[in-house]
Amino acid sequence: MTERARGERGNGAAGAALLACGLGCFVLGVIALAADGWKALAGWMIWYRPTGPLSGVSTLALVIWLGCWWVLDRRWRGRDVAMGKVGGVAVVLLVLGVLLTFPPFGDVLIGK
Repeated sequence: MTERARGERGNGAAGAALLACGLGCFVLGVIALAADGWKALAGWMIWYRPTGPLSGVSTLALVIWLGCWWVLDRRWRGRDVAMGKVGGVAVVLLVLGVLLTFPPFGDVLIGK
């Protein structure tokens, strides 16, 4: 990661957005899996009764995603980051997040 001269723009802000998206997807999968496997957590995640635990799971994941984006953007703004590595990590996190929300895969992990 390199610092740029004043007035020049780096790719850090774009890298922050990309990595935060991958993190948000992964966090959504982890929280959804945890709420599916742990009934006490599922009960705590019911923030809007008609949608059940999905309301808390999606809202919490959204807040964490935005928080990650904010922190990464502040740290990387105006810098150059290795977009290949950042993109690769983001894709891996996205794939893991999708797998964790896929019921057959999640059921194997929690032993259903």
